[in-house]
Amino acid sequence: MTLQLLDTCVEAGLKAEQDLLASVCDGHADSGLLFWRPKDRALVMPRRLSRLPGFTEASETLADSGWPVLLRESGGEPVPQSPSTVNVALVYVQPDTDLDRDRIENAYMRLCQPILDTLIELGGNASLGEVEGAFCDGRFNVNLNARKMVGTAQRWRQSQGGKRPVVLAHAAMLLDDERVAMVNAVNRFNETCELDQRCKAESHIALHELFEVPDFLHRLSERYTRLLAGI
Repeated sequence: MTLQLLDTCVEAGLKAEQDLLASVCDGHADSGLLFWRPKDRALVMPRRLSRLPGFTEASETLADSGWPVLLRESGGEPVPQSPSTVNVALVYVQPDTDLDRDRIENAYMRLCQPILDTLIELGGNASLGEVEGAFCDGRFNVNLNARKMVGTAQRWRQSQGGKRPVVLAHAAMLLDDERVAMVNAVNRFNETCELDQRCKAESHIALHELFEVPDFLHRLSERYTRLLAGI
């Protein structure tokens, strides 16, 4: 199949994900797949962080340095978005075969396994798990050679009619090396807002630091398409 990669600003990319989720919730489609790459830079974070005492000062400082702050509806911590990243949004109705108690882990594995398989196919040491010093760290990071390459998140909504819930599983993949600037932006926000966490550039890795793979996104797209066809 032909890969459709949306090149757009961060704000529009986030909206495109929500539009795709709404389309599946409304019954216009059973599932959806979106790849998008930012044309600009932003530090995207949960809306709850806007209540921090230093948020306004941090936002102004970061905007002046080329990293404007955008808010998202999902949880987690600040995540840098830039032309060095490509995002994947996987949306589907929860299958009847999925137990409610397992739906979150199932959604993460459906999102992560195609990335893991593609990295292993390239000869990389791919794994899931937390990485000390990574921004927005979590047990469903996709790691390459023990360093974080992909961050993941998900959001659930009820489908129209309330019969089955719908998930948007999101992955932010670092393809080109912008680790130092990204970590500096996150640390500047945390420091200004008096948050304890400090991130390290060496805790992250970009795909193209190890592999030049022009068809990486095409390989992923094919794996996700087969996955959605089997749900």
